[in-house]
Amino acid sequence: MIGKSSLLVRNVLRNVVRNSHDHGGVPGANLPFQIKNRFRLTAVMILFLGSAFGAPFLIVRHQLLKA
Repeated sequence: MIGKSSLLVRNVLRNVVRNSHDHGGVPGANLPFQIKNRFRLTAVMILFLGSAFGAPFLIVRHQLLKA
């Protein structure tokens, strides 16, 4: 049973790796955001990093107001 599941995992991973290289060598083609527009990239990065930095403070504030 374990041998069959490891074989299945190996085949799935092999197919994922084999099919993931279809971007043609274009820089940034596999990123989940656009890098062509510098100002949009800056805004997206500020929102992304700002939400990650601000989340603990908002969680603590919520817990303090709840009590």
